[in-house]
Amino acid sequence: MAPVISAIRGLEKEFILQICVTGQHRKMLDQVLEIFNLHPDFDFNVMTTGQDLTDVCTSVLIAMRELFKNNKPDIVLVHGDTTTTMATALAAFYAGIPVGHVEAGLRTFDIHSPYPEELNRQVVSRIANFHFAPTEECRKNLTREFVQSDSIWVTGNTVIDALRITLSRIHADVALDAKIRKELRSILSFDFSDSNYILITGHRRENFGDGFIEICSALKELAGKFPSFHFVYPVHLNPNVQKPVTEMLEGVPNIHLIEPQDYLNFLVLLENCYFVITDSGGIQEEAPSLGKPVLVMREVTERPEAIAAGTVKLVGTNKTKLVTEVTQLIEDKNYYLSMSQAHNPYGDGFAAARIVEVLQSRI
Repeated sequence: MAPVISAIRGLEKEFILQICVTGQHRKMLDQVLEIFNLHPDFDFNVMTTGQDLTDVCTSVLIAMRELFKNNKPDIVLVHGDTTTTMATALAAFYAGIPVGHVEAGLRTFDIHSPYPEELNRQVVSRIANFHFAPTEECRKNLTREFVQSDSIWVTGNTVIDALRITLSRIHADVALDAKIRKELRSILSFDFSDSNYILITGHRRENFGDGFIEICSALKELAGKFPSFHFVYPVHLNPNVQKPVTEMLEGVPNIHLIEPQDYLNFLVLLENCYFVITDSGGIQEEAPSLGKPVLVMREVTERPEAIAAGTVKLVGTNKTKLVTEVTQLIEDKNYYLSMSQAHNPYGDGFAAARIVEVLQSRI
């Protein structure tokens, strides 16, 4: 949402902007707020130890209800598919406030995969008055669900805006670039800027348990098979991820288990890696923008455009399949080039400007 906020900030005579965060992902959120110089007007800090999805949903719903009693904006913008997004949209609906959904129309059509994100975004689509779809395929998904076509705008995805803005900033600031590289070199035991490494992320609930055991088993085999390659894995803080990853991969010489990195550090790692293995959503869009092939450890994806374009391939969590696909990307140069040079379907980095143009003309 940061690029949208930035675009609205330049129009003080037209808009009064208020930023609200719930703190659903506190540590990651605080890093991004600092990077983009964002200062929330409202911060509910809803997370407490031992919460489940019901706790998060009800906490956000009640907090937003109280906020809307005293502040009734012309529109509430929500982003993506988090529980915060869904609960905020529902609270706005109850308060009679129009909702604009940024990153609308992504679908797997399986409410259990990804869980709970697929249900969250479908619920928001039933509520929203403005649907800002990243791609034409997302627009088609919405029209199939009988969303009025005149309430849908294909804008590209703001994640590409954020990527473009942030990397431009890093490249233009020699001191900042040097600081990030020094920090990463202190974390890693090899020179990441002059070595082949595969960047790995994993955190999806549907992969907890057997899925992560299969993933870790595959990574361990691959590390032994390709000792000249490094495997860099910023390990998610969730205990369901930490436990199997640490138990199975700690001590493997060319597997580097590091703490989750802030946005700046992560983008530099992404920009310099050979390719990506992930179960994340946004990385399926960011990596192709940098010419990085992506193997997705999921059975379905809400981003089929990248698969059609050839930048992304679904590999699931089966050990044998994962080893086979990674091996092909490493050993078959033509296959690698076919993925790394494919067209990125997620926009040109100006989605936020298009969203704000709609707001200017419709509110």
